[in-house]
Amino acid sequence: MRKYDEFHKSVMVEEVLKFLITKDDGIYVDCTTGEGGHIKAIYEKTKGKAKIIGVDLDYEVLEIAEKRLKEITDKIDFFKASYTDIDIVLHGLGIEKVDGFLMDLGVSTFQLKGENRGFTFMKDEPLDMRMDPDSDFTAWNVVNEYSEEKLSKIIFEYGEEFKFARRIARSIVNSRPLNTTFELVNSVKRALPPKERYRRKRHFATKTFQAIRIEVNGEFNNIKTALEKFPKFLNTGGRICVISFHSLEDKIVKNFFRNHSELKLLTKKPILPSDEEIKENPRARSARIRVAERI
Repeated sequence: MRKYDEFHKSVMVEEVLKFLITKDDGIYVDCTTGEGGHIKAIYEKTKGKAKIIGVDLDYEVLEIAEKRLKEITDKIDFFKASYTDIDIVLHGLGIEKVDGFLMDLGVSTFQLKGENRGFTFMKDEPLDMRMDPDSDFTAWNVVNEYSEEKLSKIIFEYGEEFKFARRIARSIVNSRPLNTTFELVNSVKRALPPKERYRRKRHFATKTFQAIRIEVNGEFNNIKTALEKFPKFLNTGGRICVISFHSLEDKIVKNFFRNHSELKLLTKKPILPSDEEIKENPRARSARIRVAERI
């Protein structure tokens, strides 16, 4: 298992607990277990009375979560699975109803800093970006096999790179083959005027990397698929709590909650992190929470 020296700091923990937990002896599913931060908080909040199910596509972060939570693993059922298969997981456990689903749609610190995952432009690594290491489809396939038009579309839509998407896509196509993250960064760099690169608050390749990661992992379609499955497994009064980091993710969640007849929206506006949390954990700055309740 790959190692690194920093645990992922779960965002908006207090807000999650406030809205997700309706009873201490309930059943709660963390659909994006990551390194187990939210699970640990749920366990402590419910004084160990709750049944907790932890699901994640990435077996490596699940191993971290199990080791991190070794003192309470007998209270948790861990599953290497996609949240799109939550029905299979629950049926396998013989569970018909639960009291809460949590989705934290952010990329974990392990995925960003783990060796050879290819999520970050800060290290030169193979173009990978798979949240599921067992998948055969990687960032290499997107970067080297997509047409210029298709690349431009995902960089524009998923990366919200509105002005320079076509130029970046053209630069990528003209630079092929691209095999590493630094090669991709340099391709983006060549597409952007120096003035544009320097004026950005975040790294100039952030939006392109985000777009490719979303495409590799089918993130938006997976969110929609999972949300459609959640309500039928919720007890009356049970809740769905989603933490998103991208405006399009948030839009998917908002529209689903508003348009589903069996759900009552508990957050008319998204809950945002406090200034104090953003200061302590800069990754929280774009986080927002929406919550709905089964009626």
